[in-house]
Amino acid sequence: MTITSSRYVTAGSSQDRPDRRISPKPIQRIWHAAEPPFKGYQPLPTDGYARSSSGTVIVIDNGASLLRAGWAFDKSPRISYPATVARYRDRKINRTVSYVGYNAFADATTRGQIRNAFEPGTNVVGNWDVMEGLLDYAFTGLGISAQDEGVGRPILMTEPVANLGYSRKTMTELLFECYSAPSIAYGIDSLFSYRFNGGRNGLVVSSSHTATHLIPVLDSKPVMSSATRLNWGGFQGADYLFKLLKLKYPTFPGKLTEYQTEAMVREHCYLSQNFDHEMTTFLDWSGLEDRDHVIQYPFTEQVVVEKSEEELARIADRKKESGRRLQEQAAKMRLEKLIRKEQTLEYYKELQQKLVDQTKKEIKRLLDDDEFKDESQLEKTIQDLEKSIRKARSKDVGGPENPEDEAEPSFPLLSVADEELDEVGIKEKRHQRLMKSGYEARVRAKAEKELERTRLAEEERLDNERRDTDLEGWLEDRRAARQTLLQKIKERDRLKADLGNRKSLASQMRMKTLANLASDQPGKKRRRGGEDDNFGANDDDWGVYRTVAMGEHSEDEEEEDLGAGLKGIEAQLLKYDPTFTENSTLEAQSDWTQSLMHAFFRGPRPYDKESQQQAHQIHLNVERIRIPEVVFQPSIAGLDQAGIVDIVADITNHGFVNAQDRTSVLGNIFLTGGNTMFAGFEERLKKELRAVLPVEAPINVQKARDPILDAWRGAAQWALASEASQSFVTREEYQEKGAEYMKEHNLGNAIAL
Repeated sequence: MTITSSRYVTAGSSQDRPDRRISPKPIQRIWHAAEPPFKGYQPLPTDGYARSSSGTVIVIDNGASLLRAGWAFDKSPRISYPATVARYRDRKINRTVSYVGYNAFADATTRGQIRNAFEPGTNVVGNWDVMEGLLDYAFTGLGISAQDEGVGRPILMTEPVANLGYSRKTMTELLFECYSAPSIAYGIDSLFSYRFNGGRNGLVVSSSHTATHLIPVLDSKPVMSSATRLNWGGFQGADYLFKLLKLKYPTFPGKLTEYQTEAMVREHCYLSQNFDHEMTTFLDWSGLEDRDHVIQYPFTEQVVVEKSEEELARIADRKKESGRRLQEQAAKMRLEKLIRKEQTLEYYKELQQKLVDQTKKEIKRLLDDDEFKDESQLEKTIQDLEKSIRKARSKDVGGPENPEDEAEPSFPLLSVADEELDEVGIKEKRHQRLMKSGYEARVRAKAEKELERTRLAEEERLDNERRDTDLEGWLEDRRAARQTLLQKIKERDRLKADLGNRKSLASQMRMKTLANLASDQPGKKRRRGGEDDNFGANDDDWGVYRTVAMGEHSEDEEEEDLGAGLKGIEAQLLKYDPTFTENSTLEAQSDWTQSLMHAFFRGPRPYDKESQQQAHQIHLNVERIRIPEVVFQPSIAGLDQAGIVDIVADITNHGFVNAQDRTSVLGNIFLTGGNTMFAGFEERLKKELRAVLPVEAPINVQKARDPILDAWRGAAQWALASEASQSFVTREEYQEKGAEYMKEHNLGNAIAL
């Protein structure tokens, strides 16, 4: 049985980690990956055209992210949609179809054909076919019919700071030639927003989709000579997050998209007030549950259906019955084997009785028939069978246990001289000498084990006495012993790692050992058939293999069970040292689930490799503050530019000679644009500026009422003002002076001389 989730996922049950730092855990909060921004059918507000007249201005905020259009008398733009068009040929109806804005995300086919009007990462129009499709959709949405000869209304359009002459010229030609606009004007979106919010003197900080601009304004006129651009905006932030996540999860099974990363930046990122400090403590276990945001992607999970108690009981009974039958079969087979052994033993004893009165020749013939070398082998076989039968009877039949203690064997031939023995007797004497050596070795080993057991018991008794009389001293010794073992383990691991590096000392010593093995006289070649190789004649020669394989000083370390010794000491410390906890053990400190990397990749909770839900999760933690920080520290994203704080300081300190102008600019620092909507942006900028500017400098930072829509609203407000009529280029002026002709005003770009 499978379940498929495409949007909503119920959080799994919270399991308490053995780590005591996080207990208890709340239910994990999960955010879901953004769906394609398709909004379905929405009727276009075409009623505005009937309310308009030939002098009513059409206001278009031509942004690289969204295009907004409306009439000058509107409070807000009537239509707003992405600057994207999907155009392809539909084979079913045999015609080319176009999907504009949000409609381009309707299905997989349209999403695969999406084209943007702007060059990637810039606010410069690069695809004029797409731009024409966007304008067609905008004018149609405003109620302008295709049967009309043109739009028949003046057009006010926003453009970026220092817009390229070619881009403005092409846009002018498009509006006049294709749409027959009676007049057009251009203006800078951030200055429109500043005017709408009542600004006259100040510094406009506009951080939008593709760039961040800083424009000083004096007496409602921008000082364009001091304007500065930082090549970082919302698009670059989303792209930077996309690259970070690809690097963080190289085998992520889901598909990351541009609109998903933009949604992550918009919904989960914020501006840190102390970036360096927060980066060092962000992955601390305390509070990580709240700081770590989990993004869930669609997944298919295999669900094992749980059986009822009755089914489990029936399965257990079947297993028990099957096990009982197997035990009965095994017992029957062992009994049959025991009977065969008893029959064989009886046969060998009868054979042994036959050999009593037989000649040597007949004895040899009888032994050869049963594949025995001599009578001693027959005797040993009989003893082994009797011992095996006693054990089998004791285990299977339930006979009386009669463990046979190993009695001291006799070796009578060892006291007989070789001259008195024939060839068979000499062989038997050698065999008895070997058996005696083995018996004596077992006796010595048993005695040594007993002595070692006694020694360990005495050491344990003395250790317990010392612990009872001097607990602090005993604990200090245990801690010191633990540190010694940890150092040995680190040294052992270091040596193993060094052997993999051919430039390390351990690897060089290994190669030196191999070179010395090749020849006793370095530099002298051995000739084939020369001196005999007597390697191995001495037992010490074989120790070189250990040296070659493991490096110097490794033999003693192999004999010590460092892991078992360390666990024993840690068990004692856990029992008697109140300051030593489970988290202090080497196993806990080496646990991946409690490491910094686990917190970075998987958050504070355990990770189940078999869970498809967890495999399709992205954890946002340090990225939440790393993305917005680029505006203040561009170097962390590889951008070779100064941050906005340094730019503001440079503009105010070097851009104005008059102290009064400097005071006017710093007294009203205005924030606009979607990239300034991060939580804490206003407070952070004010804090950073206070640190670099003079103490007496007045600093006032304010944000636009609506950083996104105020640019359009400001343009609509300006279009209704009397001063705006002098800034429009008429169709007659266009035909007379060309597409490059433009009129300057206080809210637009200046003519480059």
